Amino acid sequence: MAVSYLEQNVRRVPQGLKKILYLNWAVILLLTAIACFGFLMLYSVAGGSAEPWMDAQIERFAVGMVAMVVIAMVPIWFWRNMAALGYIVSLLLLVAVELFGSVGMGAQRWIDLGFMRLQPSELMKIGLVMFLAAYYDWLPLRRVSHPVWVALPLAFIAAPTLLTLAQPDLGTALLLVIGGTAIMFFAGVHWAYFATAIAAGVGTVYAVFASRGTPWQLLKDYQYRRIDTFLDPASDPMNTGYHITQAKIALGSGGLTGRGFMQGTQSRLNFLPEKHTDFIFTTLAEEFGFVGAITLLTLYALVIFFCVASALQNRDRFASLVTLGIATTFFLFFAVNMSMVMGLAPVVGVPLPLVSYGGSAMVVLLLAFGVMQSAHVHRPR
Repeated sequence: MAVSYLEQNVRRVPQGLKKILYLNWAVILLLTAIACFGFLMLYSVAGGSAEPWMDAQIERFAVGMVAMVVIAMVPIWFWRNMAALGYIVSLLLLVAVELFGSVGMGAQRWIDLGFMRLQPSELMKIGLVMFLAAYYDWLPLRRVSHPVWVALPLAFIAAPTLLTLAQPDLGTALLLVIGGTAIMFFAGVHWAYFATAIAAGVGTVYAVFASRGTPWQLLKDYQYRRIDTFLDPASDPMNTGYHITQAKIALGSGGLTGRGFMQGTQSRLNFLPEKHTDFIFTTLAEEFGFVGAITLLTLYALVIFFCVASALQNRDRFASLVTLGIATTFFLFFAVNMSMVMGLAPVVGVPLPLVSYGGSAMVVLLLAFGVMQSAHVHRPR
């Protein structure tokens, strides 16, 4: 078998430095480039100031990158062994949110730690992926599609999903379901289960609409209003449809090359809501146009490409599954956010990864990429 030039020469390097050389540097550079887009946008929406968002975001990114490299240096078998504990701790934190979590913008999603507000549902997105990857690494292949062994991971997915729905946080709950189901698919669960799930999903959608206005209503009133807004934002452009209407104006006004850095009227004049968090992509599209938007999307796609390539080359089942799971979670983040602000999906409050302002989401995502890097560094050679 041909051995790459890098691996031929890396044998002469001390063991401690080998792991640094084995890091997936393409992914690191791409994540840094994406974060730089975020820094620029946070500087812009603050009116040309590093405060209050850009400086804090840079600090969090630096901490997250250091943590990612530290996690990457730890053998992947350690993270496999810690997967169950991580899931249990994340689940207990979700229960703690229900008992004494802090409330913000009508939702109870955070635990106030004093120096920061932790959102346990962000931890669960990664904890669930790791736990299911460890489960299927332990489970013999012949049992993967057996009903009993399919029911267990469904229960593992359902528990945090129900707790997240109670916050309420429909967007994160959907991400947990899709991310967990993706791991089951990658592990080789028979297609008939997924066909059944799709049929059940169609039935659930029908039940959601049929339950509206009844004593057994399945969603909150504001969540139904979001659906109405998604279906017809022009029906209430000054109230429930305001967010998506202003977002579409910003997206359209950017044109091919945009209005220019810090020249976006929608964000500068405060027409655009949540311009530093959920709707930051519209600010980017207004200032840098189609060219800027497609550049960011290309960077995201390249991260997915290198993660999938790493997973396919990895002969360790847990490492391969956890890498694919993290790539899927990352994809869902930006796909749902972009679809949301373009009016292709209901507004569900999912941040744009590494670009939207936020502490828990950014740090947890970089920790997840640390596990992905650990799988890449310690893959069998």
